[in-house]
Amino acid sequence: MRVMSPMGQPPGHDIETESAGPRRAWRKWPRRKYRAWRTTTYDLATRWYRAYFLEAILRQKPLKPSKDGRHVPLRLDHRGQPLIDSRRGHPYISNAIRTSRYTVYDFVPKQLIFQFTRLSNAYFLAIGIPQTIPGLSTTGNYTTIIPLLFFVLLTILKEGYDDYKRHRLDKLENANVTTVLRSAAALGTTAPRPAKWAWLWPWRSRKSQIRTYNAEPGSNDEHGEYGWAQIEWRDVEVGDIVRLCRDEAVPADIVLLHATGENGIAYIDTMDLDGETNLKSRESLPDFKDCDTITGLTSTVAEFVVEDPNPDLYHFDGRVAINGKTLPLTSNEIIYRGSNIRNTNFAIGIVINTGEECKIRMNANQHPDAKKPALEAMANKIVLTLVFYVIVLTAGCSAGYVMWRWATERNAWYIANATVGLKEIIIGYAIQYNNIVPLSLYVTLELTRIGQMLLLNGDIEMYDEVTDTPARCNTNTILENLGQVSYVFSDKTGTLTDNIMKFRKMSIAGTSWLHETDLAEDQDIKIQNVQSTATRTLTPSKSEGASSAIYEDIELFSLVSPTTAVFPPRRRSSQWRSSGRPNNVQPDVTTSDLLEYIRLRPTSYFATRAKDYILCLALCHTCLPEIKDGRLEYQSSSPDELALVQAARELGYSVTHRSSQSVAIHVSAEDAVDTINTYQILDVIEFSSKRKRMSIIVRYPDGRICLICKGADSAIMPRLKLAGLAKEKATEVRKSADLEREMARRSEQLEVRNSFGGRPSFTLRRSFAANRDSLDPNQLAIRPVLERSRSVEPSRSRFSEDKARPSLNIRTASLDVVKTLSHPSPNRAPSPAQTKFSFLEGSSIMDEATVFNRCFRHLDEFATEGLRTLLVARKFVPEAEYTAWKKIYHHATTSLIDRQDKIEEAGEQIEQTLDLVGATAIEDKLQVGVPETIDKLRRANIKIWMLTGDKRETAINIAHSARICRPGSDIFILDSAKGDLEGQIRDATEDLRSGTVHSVVVIDGQTLASVEKSPVLVDLFYTLIPTVDSVICCRASPAQKSIIVKAIRQRVPEALTLAIGDGANDLAMISASHVGVGISGKEGLQAARVADYAIAQFRFLQRLLLVHGRWNYVRTGKFILATFWKEMFIYLPTAMYQRYNGYTGTSLYESYSLTVLNILFTSLCVLNMGIWEQDLRAETLLAVPELYVHGQRNRELNFPRFIRWITAAVIDGTLVWVLIWLGYNVFGQPRDNGLFAFGDLAFSIAILWTNWKLFIVETHYKMAIVIGSFGITVAGWWAWQAFLSGIYTLQPSPYAGRGGFVNTFGRDALWWSLLFGVLLVLISVDIAFKFAKRNLVVYGLWRWPPWRRAASKDADDDDDGGGGPENCENWDRQIWQELEQDPAIREHLRQTLLDEQQGRPGTVGDGGDDADLERRIGGI
Repeated sequence: MRVMSPMGQPPGHDIETESAGPRRAWRKWPRRKYRAWRTTTYDLATRWYRAYFLEAILRQKPLKPSKDGRHVPLRLDHRGQPLIDSRRGHPYISNAIRTSRYTVYDFVPKQLIFQFTRLSNAYFLAIGIPQTIPGLSTTGNYTTIIPLLFFVLLTILKEGYDDYKRHRLDKLENANVTTVLRSAAALGTTAPRPAKWAWLWPWRSRKSQIRTYNAEPGSNDEHGEYGWAQIEWRDVEVGDIVRLCRDEAVPADIVLLHATGENGIAYIDTMDLDGETNLKSRESLPDFKDCDTITGLTSTVAEFVVEDPNPDLYHFDGRVAINGKTLPLTSNEIIYRGSNIRNTNFAIGIVINTGEECKIRMNANQHPDAKKPALEAMANKIVLTLVFYVIVLTAGCSAGYVMWRWATERNAWYIANATVGLKEIIIGYAIQYNNIVPLSLYVTLELTRIGQMLLLNGDIEMYDEVTDTPARCNTNTILENLGQVSYVFSDKTGTLTDNIMKFRKMSIAGTSWLHETDLAEDQDIKIQNVQSTATRTLTPSKSEGASSAIYEDIELFSLVSPTTAVFPPRRRSSQWRSSGRPNNVQPDVTTSDLLEYIRLRPTSYFATRAKDYILCLALCHTCLPEIKDGRLEYQSSSPDELALVQAARELGYSVTHRSSQSVAIHVSAEDAVDTINTYQILDVIEFSSKRKRMSIIVRYPDGRICLICKGADSAIMPRLKLAGLAKEKATEVRKSADLEREMARRSEQLEVRNSFGGRPSFTLRRSFAANRDSLDPNQLAIRPVLERSRSVEPSRSRFSEDKARPSLNIRTASLDVVKTLSHPSPNRAPSPAQTKFSFLEGSSIMDEATVFNRCFRHLDEFATEGLRTLLVARKFVPEAEYTAWKKIYHHATTSLIDRQDKIEEAGEQIEQTLDLVGATAIEDKLQVGVPETIDKLRRANIKIWMLTGDKRETAINIAHSARICRPGSDIFILDSAKGDLEGQIRDATEDLRSGTVHSVVVIDGQTLASVEKSPVLVDLFYTLIPTVDSVICCRASPAQKSIIVKAIRQRVPEALTLAIGDGANDLAMISASHVGVGISGKEGLQAARVADYAIAQFRFLQRLLLVHGRWNYVRTGKFILATFWKEMFIYLPTAMYQRYNGYTGTSLYESYSLTVLNILFTSLCVLNMGIWEQDLRAETLLAVPELYVHGQRNRELNFPRFIRWITAAVIDGTLVWVLIWLGYNVFGQPRDNGLFAFGDLAFSIAILWTNWKLFIVETHYKMAIVIGSFGITVAGWWAWQAFLSGIYTLQPSPYAGRGGFVNTFGRDALWWSLLFGVLLVLISVDIAFKFAKRNLVVYGLWRWPPWRRAASKDADDDDDGGGGPENCENWDRQIWQELEQDPAIREHLRQTLLDEQQGRPGTVGDGGDDADLERRIGGI
């Protein structure tokens, strides 16, 4: 039986057990020592390179920090010359940016170094150079060096073309136009464009083009000496004054001087910088109030002193001297490059950082190195092994020649003077056998990768019809890396989410309501589209054959399938389903029912509470209504606020006008006249990350003053009128949640786990009782496919600022409805409306304790579904109280010292004794299929981490909805603000050692920065995170994202990393990972351009990895093994023949056939395998994602597997040589006993057996092109024989080929008998081996290499007949290939995949069909 850890984990999952730890540590000790030595050597070489080459020779010394910061004057009369950088002594750098890897100068030398540092190219160069010396080579002088140089040239040209595309994108960005202030003299001249080839001469000065900017008619922004001009971004300089209009991108880092917003506020979008969708406000200093016109700018004299360029996005230090006083500059006045101006007509700023010194560029991974495939390391080991074999073979043949010379040559008078020097013999043999390490491998490998790339680009299943975007491969050299990924680092905004916020649920007076108005509008259209798609893609083949019933055209993540109607609906309103908890039952009532109740009972207590709730949503915000194209739209700095205001409009309360003094609400009524009420805005206390709430004070039309406050529950609850009662109920809810969470954890611990700690799709039990010919169906256990539990989250994740509230799983409003409906009034039959809303007439909705309890339960339920929750409260303020408070608030807002702190203190005074109005839940809509994809990737033993710039609460909510946080996950929050960061990390490590089902670490950018400052914390933290299942890094800068990816690459070198994102802020981590994927949908064009692969939706990642990744890894691995096998097999008879030619180096095969061997006769067999091979169907790989571990565990290409293939080549080659030697020269009497006939027989057998084995035996997916290629190759070989028979000239030669095939040995029955006899022997040996292996696999006795069987038992199940469960990832591939041939099993896998797509419980293991399924599997 499997040895399980105390927490239900198999040994070796995440944290090593005490018994297994020392043994595994001892096995890993040499590898760790090697990695440490390699890291130390690399660091030392890097330091020497910087010290002696970059600094001493190239004089590229690191810049020293400036003494007093960067000085940027605001004086237009001194703008004649560029400003000087005090650190360099030269002008500040250009504003042009470069993401390309090479320049015109360094492209060729860098590529030559890169190409010839590859082991294979260095080997062929070492062989090719001496081969060009006349008299040394027996195979020609240029057969190696010319193909090598041609291949290297093609690779360099391809890399150059890829980099040229990046250069063109840089050129487009640098050519963007912006508006700057220029003198009248500059406006009067337009410099000519530079010459076409001017880019070759960068030292040549290039004058910029200046185009006059026409101000709006009637504006007063005119000046005689200066004017606005349009220039390209590359020409912007430090000190320039730029003018930015609405929705315009910021060309450089600027200090805001003026904005048209109220109080000089400009709203900016920083999604490309930090991934946040909320608009941020930037405010100019009051002293720059006159800088709205050119005249005001010319009259203002100021000097900015700012910090040196650095990558910190969240802090800024500087000062400005103006009007005889010095004012501080903070991030509140700075706008960085990569931002966009929003909701602001125009803004004016002064440039302080340009080009590569901008924050966004300093956070980017600039000029990353070219990526190499992970299989190249294994291929290099194989090459070294074969090089050693070539050396041994060369030494052996050279020694053979020396012995033959002493035994034979010196006694043979006819060759007495023909002695060859030992040096020439050694070099000649080395050249002759160099093809054992085939140069054709690398040429053909490039062709296979091109074919794999075309198949990936043409996959219709990864085509997004909405955006008309197919999948695209930008880097085809690392296609096989897609099949070995162990870590996925994902951005949030635009990658997992759709950048759309929707109001989804509300809690009013202890009742929960579902809001799905936005879903009802287009539901019919979606159903029609999905049904048509499902009908097209899920129709099975009509063929009855096992090999023809293929269901590969499956449309993933359809919203509705043709079979949906047969399932009973969960509830009456079933359009929306939680992505985090898809099986959670939703409330029985919706907001449509709420509006109906308000219409029927407008004066009831609950109707009054509901209208107050909607009114609070319509009033407490900062959204501005606008009329666009005749439609009312809203502009907001926060998508959450926008969702709330839109929900209020859908519920009948529309904001039609808003200014700084008032807001107008249009109230719709079906049975009455619509009314418009105007509310006077008295004060707005803004939201801040410290306050976690936002308040507005308004005067009602009847004169009452009301304060409305919305915010996090931890901020609102202590300020309620009944705060003590609320805290008591919250404690009860927390205890209930803790209990339920512990029960969920224990339930998960009892489940069977696979070899890497996840839930298995299938388990297999073997029986060796009476019948050993088949598996016992009664012992076969097939588990359901990951049936999802109800979500329960740890108490550390939510609920308060210090201790987060646990999630709950308890029905509230729906239960109330059921209870009320089950007890109707006995007096008379109630009407449908009365029955429907009877739960609103009870006294419980007026009991504060009950309302608190239910509301907090609703909050927990909303949170576990991944919704973003807020509490809404209000209170009416007496006039006298407000007047007294207003004086305090006015003093705070006008204070010049600690203004923000005083504003928060004033807000704290009035935000007390609030009445709870209700709770809101907003859905940050995920992209289609995101939770299912993450679930499937986790089952594929891939760890999913989320690195985002958003807030912690937002990131955790999305982690719940996207299922990054599993039910029962242990969430460990590391926060430097709480102090003792080292203790927090050690506590988390200890908790992990005690055992956990699924662990998640949450850390923010500030805490990560604190970790990076301490070597002790760095070691602790980066030792901790590889042992957890997921990491959520919030408020992370692009540079920090890259640091985490690089840390995992360093700490877990055997794991391959993949980073996926959609924006410019994700470029650093995309380039730092082994594989970079860009989302090319709505927002992700920046990442898609430079990433290795581009897809339109996150859901396509599962097919990219599980299907194409697996296929490409298998294809490339088999291609490499097959290439080495055929070279060893073909050249072994030549080595054996040397004994019979005096070790003179004479080849067994004639030269023409050798020349075209790898071009005409053995190229298609490996090309077809490398391009079209599919070891398993796409349907199987998607339904059973555990099969992905095949690549993670390097099962396709490893050293034992290589030894097995080479051993087979040696056996096959030896058999061929021995059999034809005995049959042709010992026992037979051939008609043609010449070398050509004998060698041609061996060569024909080698060609036919190579193609038969690789085309027919080793290729599993035998499509028409494979069979056709086999026929073409075989027919081509015999045509080549006839061709040779005709072109050879009649002259004395060892290779007498003229007429041989047609007239002599071609008519010899012995020649043909040996040909087919030897082939029959080879086929029989191969069949016998595969039959024996198949039986060993079925009985679980196959382990290769045999000495690893004991080690396998430590991690896998016992195979000694005990009947222990074996998980599907450990099944041999041959089992799955046989399973796929059974139509019933194939249909079962197909149905399982469809159930997962629809979010229904898995059907595997359920129903009467499983008995038949088990019998079929047991019959293998």
